[in-house]
Amino acid sequence: MDDVVSRSTSRERFNMWLMTVFSASALLLAAIGIYGLMAYSVEQRTQELGIRMVLGADAGRVRRMVVVQGMVLAGIGVAVGLGAAFGLARLIESFLFGVTRSDPLVFAGVPLVLAGVALLAVWLPAIRASRVHPMEALRYE
Repeated sequence: MDDVVSRSTSRERFNMWLMTVFSASALLLAAIGIYGLMAYSVEQRTQELGIRMVLGADAGRVRRMVVVQGMVLAGIGVAVGLGAAFGLARLIESFLFGVTRSDPLVFAGVPLVLAGVALLAVWLPAIRASRVHPMEALRYE
């Protein structure tokens, strides 16, 4: 009997494994994209950040400003994604094996993982921005 059940769910388990691999790849690409966007944004604002530091902003304040701005964008993205997931839950349920339409682990875990990835992707450019020497930033072109 176990063999029959195993054979009958093997296709669903394979689909689940395949979607896990693709979702992990998507998470990696999202992290690289967020990091690239934030690094580019910080690089474009190097002169502004240098002026802020010359006028008296300490490195911690600059770091906080960059992180807060990046996390606001990430929060908006997570909220839009959650809304879309709730809206498309019935379709998602038909594709995934063992996941219900209102699975709290999925709807709580995925946004937390994405927010953590976004925080890490925002934190690295923020550290780099806070280490910019003000005179170099003013000469930056």
